[in-house]
Amino acid sequence: MVPETDARMPLTAHLEELRWRIVRALIAVGVAFGVCYGFSERIFVFLIHPLAALRPDEALIIGTGVTEAFFTKLKVSFIAGIFAASPVIFFQAWRFVAPGLYEHEKRLAVPFSIAATAFFLTGAAFCYWFVFPVAYRFFLEEFVSIRVAPQIRISEYLAFASRMLLAFGATFELPVVTFFLARIGLVTHRHLIAWARYAIVVIFIVAAVLTPGPDVASQLLMAAPLLVLYAVSIVVARFAARPAAAPVPAEDAGVSVSR
Repeated sequence: MVPETDARMPLTAHLEELRWRIVRALIAVGVAFGVCYGFSERIFVFLIHPLAALRPDEALIIGTGVTEAFFTKLKVSFIAGIFAASPVIFFQAWRFVAPGLYEHEKRLAVPFSIAATAFFLTGAAFCYWFVFPVAYRFFLEEFVSIRVAPQIRISEYLAFASRMLLAFGATFELPVVTFFLARIGLVTHRHLIAWARYAIVVIFIVAAVLTPGPDVASQLLMAAPLLVLYAVSIVVARFAARPAAAPVPAEDAGVSVSR
């Protein structure tokens, strides 16, 4: 069975499908937001722990606005809601591209959602447990170097932490994106192997940019998982490649032309 084509599903239908998929994803985030709001205090303590653990005797996080604590709970609940609703978000993304897939590929919606969620959460966990301690230690040492006591606003801390968590979660989706590109034939494992030398350079540049500290150890800490993900992507592309169509026999081609 061949996948549905754009002729059978016009642009307006694609846009309508996209709209409803986004609506369902937003509803999932809204429900998760409501649940997470009941645990917003615990989630906030969890988010600031990497920084607070470095100086447990100092109050590094401060609030400077009357309503800042209330909006902090909303922001924390929203961030947690995105992670909690990520399986539904990825499931809706798969269902949106499903019309362009073969029938047996459409059945991969649940495995894809599980894999995408696992990589997304793994990226965020790597950022929380490994990157944050290195980054915050470096930033605090910079305060010491200019003899200034650090007093960090809640909103600024949450903005930085949320961007980092979401960025690492998205970066760890590289094998999942490779699976998509391999299925539609845009990327093969041979391409990834040929591009490996350039990918290594780009990965170390990205690691140097994202790593706040100038030391090589912290840059390697950032680059190592990206190199592993690229290697995993090569394996994914090898096994996810869509099989080539069987060649048409010459005698059959001649018959069809004569007709």
